[in-house]
Amino acid sequence: MPEDTPAESAEFGGAEGDESTALDSVMAERHRLLSLAFRMMGTLADAEDVVQETYVRWYRLEPEERDSIAVPAAWLMRVASRISLDLLGSARARREMYVGQWLPEPVPADLFADTAKAPLNSGSFAADPLDRVTLDDAVSMALLTVLEAMTPAERVTFVLHDVFGVPFDEIAGVVGRSAAATRQLATSARRHVRRGRRARVSPHQHDEVVRAFRDATVGGDIEDLLRVLAPDVELRVDGGGFVNAAPQVIHGSNHVARWFQGVMRKQPGLRLERRETADGLGYILQDEERRYGMVTFDVSGECVTNVWIMLNPMKLTNWPRD
Repeated sequence: MPEDTPAESAEFGGAEGDESTALDSVMAERHRLLSLAFRMMGTLADAEDVVQETYVRWYRLEPEERDSIAVPAAWLMRVASRISLDLLGSARARREMYVGQWLPEPVPADLFADTAKAPLNSGSFAADPLDRVTLDDAVSMALLTVLEAMTPAERVTFVLHDVFGVPFDEIAGVVGRSAAATRQLATSARRHVRRGRRARVSPHQHDEVVRAFRDATVGGDIEDLLRVLAPDVELRVDGGGFVNAAPQVIHGSNHVARWFQGVMRKQPGLRLERRETADGLGYILQDEERRYGMVTFDVSGECVTNVWIMLNPMKLTNWPRD
C-alpha cells in the first residue's frame, strides 16, 4: 500500500486551522476512527491495530507536512480506511483457519453511538443519499455478519458511503477504483445487506421476543422454546479454540431448542443476565464463579431467526460479569 501524502488529503478538503486546533482535532478523532475501523474489521482488537497504525503514519510526517494538511480528521479517516482495506485480505485468510465458527465481536449499545453521524469539519462530507441503505444498526451483529460476506473493497465502500456518508469520488481514491466503479461496489454491497435482512421489527418487539426466549430457556419447557424459535432458526457459537463450542452452524428450531436444553441441564447454575447490545436485548451467560459468554439475537416477526453466542474470551472484554 502506498504511503499517504499531504497532497492526497485535498480529496477530503476543508479549511485549515491553527496548529493547536489541528492537534486537538487529531486527538479528538480517535473514537470515530475506532468506530470506523470496527465496522471495517469486526473486532475491537483489529480496530485498535488500524487506529494505532493510522496515528503512527501521522506522526511519521514531518511537521511541515502535517501543517499542510487542511483537515487532519479527513486525512486520518482516509488513511484508516486504506489500512483496513489492506488488512481485510489477511484477516479473511486468518478466519479460514479459525477453529469453529468465526463471529464479529458483540458490543454494548452505546459504544459507538452517533459516531457515524458526528459532523466532520469538511464540507465535502455531505451525505450522498443516492441508494443509501437506512441503517439504525450499523454495529449490530446482524449487519456485521453480512459485511463478512463482502469483498474488502465492497465493505470499505459500504462503510464509508452508507454509514459515514463519504461521496463516491472520494472513496475512489481509497479503494483505487474510478468513481463509477466505486458506485457499483456500493450497489453490490447493498444487495448483500438486503439479502441478509428479514422484515425489520421494532426494538420493543425484538426485546419482547428475546425475553420470551429467555423465559422458555430457563423454564425448560421445549414447547415454549419451539414457539419462540423460527422453523429455520440458525445458531452460531464462537469459541475461538479457547473453549468447547459447536463447530458447525446448528439449523432448525428443534435442534436449536434441544441444544439449549442440553446446556441448561449440564450447567444448572447458569444464569442469563440482561445487557443492552447493538442488536437490542442480549444476555451474559454466567454462574456464581465465572462469565461464560454473550448471547445476542436477530428477530423477525414474533420469532428468533438467528442466535449468536460469543464464548471466545478475547471478544468479551467489554462485557464484565455482574
